Amino acid sequence: MSFLYPKYAFELAYRLFSSPRKGKIKPNKIPTTLQQAQAIQHNLAKHTIQTYIWKGNDEVVLLVHGWESNASRWKKLLKHLLKTGKTIIAIDGPAHGQSSGTEFNVPLYASFIDAIAVVYKPSILIGHSVGGNAITYYQKHYPHEIKKMVLLGAPSDFTIILKNYVALLSLNTKVYRFLKSYTQSRFEIAIDDFSAAQFIANSTLTGMIIHDQDDQVVLWEESQKIASAWPNAIWITTRGLGHSLHDTALYQQLVEFVNRP
Repeated sequence: MSFLYPKYAFELAYRLFSSPRKGKIKPNKIPTTLQQAQAIQHNLAKHTIQTYIWKGNDEVVLLVHGWESNASRWKKLLKHLLKTGKTIIAIDGPAHGQSSGTEFNVPLYASFIDAIAVVYKPSILIGHSVGGNAITYYQKHYPHEIKKMVLLGAPSDFTIILKNYVALLSLNTKVYRFLKSYTQSRFEIAIDDFSAAQFIANSTLTGMIIHDQDDQVVLWEESQKIASAWPNAIWITTRGLGHSLHDTALYQQLVEFVNRP
């Protein structure tokens, strides 16, 4: 199809690229972890944003999950974060969890984050995978009161993601050019500039970057790019934890960073 009908192939390829296959939560199958939170929905234009709140003190931590996931992915970290006494809020991204939509992209996710940040004013953001990319985009493009950010297994360059996707589907160069052109025109940013490393460059935020050398989903070298651009960030490399990065000792380090003045 990409050779005979490249424009149609592009439309199909973009739809597949931006449509998560999993990560939704059915109303009658809410994970136990999320049942323990106060569930509140917020509206943004045509979208409904699902949030889950564990009420604590006035300092707010916002959790931002990644692709084909939802707020329940924070189950293991929550056990540690709740001990801080802070208010913890987890968000379902576009087309994920119980939030609305069928399309997912980083600028849309950032608008979700901003809508929630305007209401709850978090001082700390924690993002996993593409959620990490989304919070770097958010802090670059929106006014905010964020003081700290934590990136877990986050990608940097959108070009890498797109090229891997093109290779996965064996798309030809014409379709790749369509995808590249469409992304650039729609989001008004050159695709080579769509980079967490560039979004975070010169930021005064204090940060922590955590990435596993055995990550098969987002390569460890992506965190290296972000760390080189973000002088105020602590960079932690793990081994054997993969993309999920679930580990008690690591989470204790993360909590210590969150609690640090």
